[in-house]
Formats: sequence, C-alpha cells, structure tokens
Amino acid sequence: MSFDLSSLNDEQIKPVLDTEGAVLVTAGAGSGKTRLLTHRIAHLIVDKGVPAYNILAITFTNKAAAEMKERLFDMIDGSRGLWVSTFHSMCVSFLRKFVDKIGYTSNFSIYGEQEKERAVKKILKEEEPEEDIFKSVMSAISRAKNDGFSPEEYYEMNRYEDNAEIIRNVYAKYEEELKKNNALDFDDLLIKAYYLLINDKEAGDYYADRFRYIHVDEFQDTNVIQYKIVRALAKIHKNIFVVGDEDQSIYGWRGASISNIADFRTDFDCKLYKLEQNYRSTKKILALANKLIENNESRIKKVLWTENDSGDDVEVYAAQSEGNEADFVVSKILALVQSGGYSFSDFAVLMRMNALTRSFEERFIQYGIPHKIFGGFKFYERKEIKDILAYLRIISNPLDNDAILRVINFPKRGIGDAAIGQLINYSAVSGKSLFDVIVGIESNEDLPPAIIKKVTPFCLVLKCLLKEKDNLKISALMKYLVRMLNLKELYSQPTDENENRKQNIKELLGSAEQYEKMNPESDLDDYLQSVSLYSDLDEMDVDAGCVNIATVHSAKGLEFNTVFVVGLEDGTFPISRGMESSFEMEEERRLMYVAITRAEKQLYLSYAQTRFMYGERKASLPSRFLSELGFETRAKRESMYSEYSSSRWYGNYGDGRNGEAKRYYARGEEFGDSEKAMKFTRPAPPPAPKRNDKVEKSGFVVGAKVRHKKFGEGVISKLTDEGDNSYAEIEFKGVGKLVLSIFYAPLEVID
Repeated sequence: MSFDLSSLNDEQIKPVLDTEGAVLVTAGAGSGKTRLLTHRIAHLIVDKGVPAYNILAITFTNKAAAEMKERLFDMIDGSRGLWVSTFHSMCVSFLRKFVDKIGYTSNFSIYGEQEKERAVKKILKEEEPEEDIFKSVMSAISRAKNDGFSPEEYYEMNRYEDNAEIIRNVYAKYEEELKKNNALDFDDLLIKAYYLLINDKEAGDYYADRFRYIHVDEFQDTNVIQYKIVRALAKIHKNIFVVGDEDQSIYGWRGASISNIADFRTDFDCKLYKLEQNYRSTKKILALANKLIENNESRIKKVLWTENDSGDDVEVYAAQSEGNEADFVVSKILALVQSGGYSFSDFAVLMRMNALTRSFEERFIQYGIPHKIFGGFKFYERKEIKDILAYLRIISNPLDNDAILRVINFPKRGIGDAAIGQLINYSAVSGKSLFDVIVGIESNEDLPPAIIKKVTPFCLVLKCLLKEKDNLKISALMKYLVRMLNLKELYSQPTDENENRKQNIKELLGSAEQYEKMNPESDLDDYLQSVSLYSDLDEMDVDAGCVNIATVHSAKGLEFNTVFVVGLEDGTFPISRGMESSFEMEEERRLMYVAITRAEKQLYLSYAQTRFMYGERKASLPSRFLSELGFETRAKRESMYSEYSSSRWYGNYGDGRNGEAKRYYARGEEFGDSEKAMKFTRPAPPPAPKRNDKVEKSGFVVGAKVRHKKFGEGVISKLTDEGDNSYAEIEFKGVGKLVLSIFYAPLEVID
C-alpha cells in the first residue's frame, strides 16, 4: 500500500486538499487527472477519516472504473465500500432498490439495442409511415430520453419538424411496451433513476445523504440527464468534485453537453482549478495545440506547458493523392523502425473518419507492416462494404448462398426468416440453386404470391447486374449497383454513422477505379480475389507490435510516441457539416486538438491535394486548421520552401506512383508564445529506410518469379531505378499489378 501526496505537483495538490464544497478542475491533456482523482479520494479516507461508504466516484467506462478501483486498492487499505461506477451501472443499483415505486419490479430486464430495435420496428409498422424513418425515430427517442423529455414534451418542442407526431406516438407506445414487459432500455436507466431521485423523497434523500463526497471524471462528456443526476445527488452535502476538459469535449453528436461545465459553475458557485502542466508531449507539439485551441471561444482559457524537451519539428506534408499520403506514412514508419529504437506499436495514424483507413491498410499489407484498426472494423469488414461486395460475389458465383442470404433483405424488402426458409426449402425440393429460384421468382407458380411480391425487387437487381456484368467496368458496375439500391437515400440522415458509411462507399468506388488502372485486363473475379487477400489478415505477424490506425474519437485517452494526423482537408477534417455553424466548428477544432495531443515525441500532419470522392478525383483544399496553425497563411505569403520527391517506391494502384509532393517543416519557437509557435524552414530530405541486406538486386530481373509474404507468387514485368532505389512492377495472380520497392517490400526471388 502506497499513498503519498508529495508525488503531486503544485497544480494538483491544491484541489486535492480543497475537500469542502463544489470544485471544478479543468484538466488539460496529459495533465495527470486520474492521479489527481485517486489521490483526492485516498486523502479523504486516510487523512480526513471519511468512510469509503460515503464516497462516490463516477467514470464513463467500465475499464476506467476498474482501473480506478485497482489504483485505490493498491494505495490504501480502507477502500472497501467505496462506490466507483459508471453512470449506467450506478443507476441500475438505484433502480434495483427503489424501482417498485414507479411500477416495476426489481428483477426488471434491460433492453439492449437489438431488443429496442425490434420493439420500435413493430410499433412503427402499425403507424404506416409513408417513408422509411426507422433510424430517425430511434435517434429521436434516444435524444428525448437523454434530454429528459416525455413523448408529449418532445412533441411540444418539435411539433413543426417532419414526422414529429409519428415519433411522439411511437415513443409513447414504446414506453407502454417496456412497462408491459417490466423492461428498461439503456436510456431509461438514467431517466428513471433521475425521476426517482427528484420525485421520491425516500429514494432521493437516501442517496443524497449517503454520498457526502461526489467525484465525476470526464465531466465534459456528460449529457443533460447525467448532469441532472449528479446535481440531485449533491443536494444535501454539496461536496462535489468534477474533473474535465472542455477542450476535449468531442461527443456532442451523441448527446454530450459542453454547456454542463458553465451550468455547474453557475449552479454551485464552484471553485476553479486548472491543470496546465502536461507530462506527455514535447514543447513544440504543445505549442501547436495551444495555438489551435485558442481559436475556440467557448472555453476556460488555459495554456498547456511542460518540462519535457522541445522535441523534433512538426512536419506538414502536402501529398499529391491519398495513395501518396499513405506512401509518406509508410516511408516514415519504415525509416524509424529500421533505424532502431522504435517498434511498430509506437505509431498511430489518426483520421477524422474511418473511410480513410483503406489506403493505409493496403499499403501496410503491401510492405508487411503489422497494424490494427483501433476501436473499429477493418475497411473490407465494414457492413456497407461487405453488403456491396456480397452483390458482386453473387453475380461472380451464383452458388454463393452466404452472399445471397446476406443481402436478400438489404435494403429492407420485408423478406423475413419465414420467407427465406420457404425459399431454401423450395430450392432443396426442386433441385434448383437458391440463386435460380430467386431469379426465376416472377414465373414461379408454387410459392405464395406474398413471397413472390417481396422477392421480385431483389430478383430484378440481380438480373440487372448480370446483364451489365460484362458490359461495365468493375467501378461502373459498383456505381450502377449503388444507384439501384438507392444507398444515398438510405444513408441520408445527418449522423456520424451515415456520413462514415457514405464515405466508405465512395472510398470503395475509388479503390476499384485504382485497381482497374493498374489491371486493365482483369475481371470481376480477379478483383474479388484481390479484395479477399486484403481482407484476410489472420497470418499477419504481430510479434513486433502493430501500428494503430484509428479515428480521433477512438483514440481519445490514448497516447503514442509518434502520431500521423492524416486527411487534413476541408470537408474531411473538419468534416463538411462541421463548417455549418460556429458551434459545430468548435467541436471539430476540439477533435483536432485531441489528435495533436495524442503525440508524445513526434507529430506529422498531412493532407492530399486531390482525393477520390463522389465518383471522381477532385482537388482538395487544405484544412483550415492548418491555416490556424500558420501553415496556409505562410504558404500564400511566401509560396513556401518546398522539396519535391517521388513517391514511386512505395507501390500502389497508380494514384500517386509518379506524383510529386511537398514537405514543410514546422518548428515551434520559444514555448508558450502562440504568435511564434509555428515557422517554416527549408527541409532536409527525409531519412530513407535502410535497405534489406538479404535482398540481392541481381536476382530481380524482368521475367523473374518472386514471392510476396502476403500475395504469394508473381512475375516481374518491369524494373525501374531511381537513385538508390529500385522498383519492380509485379503481376500477382489474383491480385493484379503492384509497383513495389525490391529493397523494402517482403519479396524473395524463387526458382
């Protein structure tokens, strides 16, 4: 057991010792807020003699709660009885004890997302809406609950919005369905607990009296109802301690309310402390973070500082294309790993939306770089991608029943399990394949008319695809399919999830076009086989750790030695809808701030001058965040010092192979002076990766057979020398042509 306040710095120890009344600590990135919380709780128990039973600590994830409990257990003996919990699990405990007061029994069920979806779909069907509004109904009900609105209150506030009356009716009937089944959904756990706390004196007083000292971590991520719960719990003792950072409030899209910080200061007339010393990043990285975030007005002003070294210059890279951008990242990672002192796990590639992962995943596979998608699916494993590819698999291989069953009801056609069962049974009895049963459904006289009617639209899609299979290129066939399925409308609701899905689909179309350029003789079967190799990563060697590919949202709370923030173009980061209002833009800027402050020692920022989107390659504008950091302004004024460099050796599908790109180096000046935080100097050439000494160049000749670690055997069709590098254009069976460096790609000549 070890508890010692002397390990805290001056900024941390002041709020730890200030135990009475309301306290707000605005804790900058990497400032040690978890240490602050655990030491404050230990101080209350050990030094102040407060029973652990009277202390509450609320965190946002089960993992964070478990880590806090473990730290406190290691620090002190008297932590038994301490309540460390997430909001939801805390509210479950409240409800198990008092839920009978509102007509439920203590053994109530908790509906997850699937149970909720089934119930809402059933009710919505009875309302017979003229269009598919299921997702908007689900979202509206959740928002209403998190804001504490009943069905009628929701309607009064949204009566002039589309479908407001239907949403009210579905919401009300859904509540009745839950009550009938003695069930609560996840949103209910909060709103019902809050209702009890403020409307039932016994329940409200029981917990408000018990918790003499309340602590809330990540306060900037609380939503309206969570803050109301905290306020109700603190009504008696008013000893409430919240830690948060408004500069890292990035979850507004899922209900987090940054205004809770301002409301807390008003409601409790709290004392304010700032944690500004950063233990994570270099001076130059923090200088840029400070320079960026000072553009936000809705914040408590603070300036991060550190005793760490000044560190390396921050480099801004202007790539010709998304492929060239991925090449740049690959070159840096290989150079640093091969120079010694770095492992692959030291690196993170961060982006605003997960649609951008595809080019990095493919490059990493080509060069044998182990990697993982943090907090999400690999590109070719995402639902919308698998759905589109499933349609193509069907016309490539009509016996692929797995693909047929995956998309027979996508988009929704009302084809349920019973109908699918009848189709499968008819297939077995008739001796026809499932595919033949479906494409012949219109002339079928044995199946019920209702099934024929439902399956006919799916039949027509497959027939259209078959008709055009040999007439259209792969990418054109995909575009044709996307239009037939009306996916633009399907994903039209303005949510992060839909935006990511649309961007993923656009990225898939772009990848197909790139494949065609490099492999003009290949057909659909070849393309699907190529995709399967990029999807199947089970054999990847991860002994040396993995490069982390993640969205910034997924990376919050993490830190990495070296960070690449990519896709820094207006419309991508910040995302398009983020430019619609100053409120949205401030959240996008906070997201960029979070990305920058994930880096410990090295930071690279990059954007593509052109990017494939909306079915064509378009010019991109650098992110306005680069301008705020001093990059774009300087570029316009002095045209920038630049150095041109070919990206040829890294290998790709042709989008950046012969392109030129610019590198700019940003050097932080005297730390803390935001006006001098960024200046540009003429760069030195980036370090080149070391050659693989095991490779003998003499073995690589046109016509030679080679083996790639991932793609198997291929034949060299062309060789090119550029400086110290040599490149081979290799025709791989089932993959197509790739241009790879013979020194750095995992290649060997075979007899």
